[in-house]
Amino acid sequence: MSDSIDTLFGAVQAHAQRSPEALALSGPDGRLNYAGLELAARRLAAGLRAQGIGPGEVVGLQLPNSVEFIVTLLAANFVGATVQMLHMPYRRAELGPLLAHSGATCFIGLSKVRDSSPTGIVRALQADPASGLGALRTLITLGEPVAACVDWSTLARSDPLTGPPAAHADSPYVLLYTSGTTASPKGVPTTARRFLGNAADALSAFGFGPSDVLLSAAPYSHLYGLFVLQNALLAGACASLLPAFTPDDLLATVRRDRVTAIFAGPAHFKPLLDGKAMKRDDFRSTRLVCLSGTHVPPGLARAVESQLDAGKVIQLWGMSELQAGAYGRPGDPADLRHETAGRVALRTELQVVGDANQVLEPGCEGRLRVRGASVFAAYLNNPEATQAAFSDDWFDTGDTALLRPDGALVLTGRVKELINRGGVKFNPVDVEAVLDTVPGVSRCILAPMPDPTLGERACAFVLPNQQHEVTLGDLTAALERAGVAKFKWPERLEFVSEFPMTPTQKVRRSLLTRLITPGAA
Repeated sequence: MSDSIDTLFGAVQAHAQRSPEALALSGPDGRLNYAGLELAARRLAAGLRAQGIGPGEVVGLQLPNSVEFIVTLLAANFVGATVQMLHMPYRRAELGPLLAHSGATCFIGLSKVRDSSPTGIVRALQADPASGLGALRTLITLGEPVAACVDWSTLARSDPLTGPPAAHADSPYVLLYTSGTTASPKGVPTTARRFLGNAADALSAFGFGPSDVLLSAAPYSHLYGLFVLQNALLAGACASLLPAFTPDDLLATVRRDRVTAIFAGPAHFKPLLDGKAMKRDDFRSTRLVCLSGTHVPPGLARAVESQLDAGKVIQLWGMSELQAGAYGRPGDPADLRHETAGRVALRTELQVVGDANQVLEPGCEGRLRVRGASVFAAYLNNPEATQAAFSDDWFDTGDTALLRPDGALVLTGRVKELINRGGVKFNPVDVEAVLDTVPGVSRCILAPMPDPTLGERACAFVLPNQQHEVTLGDLTAALERAGVAKFKWPERLEFVSEFPMTPTQKVRRSLLTRLITPGAA
């Protein structure tokens, strides 16, 4: 990053000076240009500062992808506060421990979400001496008034602050929490230099500029969505706002804003493909679709690309601890874009190691490690987890992977998601890719089920598509045709109406195991 633009607010300010009328945000409630976005951030910054929020403060932020989210992030950045990202599904059981762990002094959220009041929940927690929220002194709400909460809209009408932001490139910037599927979340503090630098490095790889319109189907509170937002604002492009995903809303947003780049997960596009709702006319402006967040079946990547006139589908791999570690480039060969997570990000190194941390040859599967400019320094108040995560200056990602001879990254699973059948461990991802093609299967996830003899056996959890009936015999027959070794075959079939997910749309396999019902497979 340049010395003159070392914060996200600084990037917005620079674009506002050069191209004040350029469109910065487009959402269901209207549009905002860069001059308007800078002014809105300065106004809210004045309101936050009047509440005593400044350097060293942690602001818990729970808002959907919206103008208010972005203005709040920029305003907090201006006054030098750290933004703690809180996902929209979080309620009392998640908000209390996370706000207590971070030592947040401020919470900003909605007064009402369907039948719940996030600011009301946090207000009740604040009043409970046992909650551990002793540092929390300011609650700011959007929407209907909530007792003892400050109105966001009132703060946003303050006289704008002048001068430069209090933050700089190495100031605390955002605080993310890992969305691990098998362990308690861990706090990941990072700086603008790490995350903005990582996003800025990707601009040339993706070819983004002021004429682009970037849409994230993922929440901005998640590193993937934040990465997209940063790309848009660093490039002087337009961020297309999708407050909450539904297939219809995604299509409507693409049409409304003539989106040029979509960042999403397989689960966002699969219902469009299954329902034949993805029409070429809707995506004529789209030149790039990036799929990430979970395993991407190559067939799905090819199917999405087939609906793009001139667009390309790429994949991306990232983590809260480093943001984007690898990604495809639009000019890469189709097999690399569709079958791998791409090549390593700039100023980042990847290696695959064995059980003794020996570096493995290309094509060999092992544990994935990473180091580079964007990798975090330490978990928040958790030295034990930090020590366990680093070895020889490398961060152990917990992923299993291989690096192809051309340098492309192929993710094969998670170390903690290996199924151990009688001492023989295997990753379920390749098996699931075969089972997802079976008629009657909308999606299949393998999870371990306890076994007194072998320790674990594989159980197939199937979300049916209602068009065909499916049996365990259908699944194993497909695996036999595909030449999959029998020890990887599921030995039980369970149907589910939905999968237990993390807020970032990863399946919680450990919870699936608890769903196994007694009786016949």
